[in-house]
Amino acid sequence: ESSDRLYSDELLLSHEFLSQMLGVRRSGITETAHLLEKKGLIKCGRKKIQTIDRQGLEEASCECYEVIKQEYNRLLKFKVER
Repeated sequence: ESSDRLYSDELLLSHEFLSQMLGVRRSGITETAHLLEKKGLIKCGRKKIQTIDRQGLEEASCECYEVIKQEYNRLLKFKVER
């Protein structure tokens, strides 16, 4: 969802910062990132996460992504064109 508004496939943040935002252990972020990398969905670098396969990420997510996107559009009148 963040990359929808950034118009970029790169998020500049660390695993540590992401874990603090989500309230989970950093090791859980790292494990999940490695899993998504193995599936060819993302690529991680130092303090950077790049989306490689956006459609694949959306398919791997629960229906939450679509629900959040629709609610964001409704509340803020922002249309995601991606």
